Amino acid sequence: MKFIVLFEDHPDAAPDIRKTHMSRHLTFLESRSDMIEAAGPLSDPTNAGRDGLWIVEADREEDVERLIREDPFWPTGLRKSWSILTWKQVYAAGGRLIEAV
Repeated sequence: MKFIVLFEDHPDAAPDIRKTHMSRHLTFLESRSDMIEAAGPLSDPTNAGRDGLWIVEADREEDVERLIREDPFWPTGLRKSWSILTWKQVYAAGGRLIEAV
């Protein structure tokens, strides 16, 4: 099952916190590539990086929550909250993944 994880960064987080912990965060993402298919920051209208998004393949939402808590970004105070949404992918790589009814 696919999940989308939307992260909200804490507005009072230290300005360099993302940069300080990025190497460990990327190493973590690479180590969990069996589940985390894609990840990256989102941008606001001024193109400043903030918040984040993951696409995760997992059996249960609890497995996704465990990943979030294992991420080196989580205990730093960068992340304020997260939302986990179930995602039914219907289109990828130029093709339909389902048949229209």
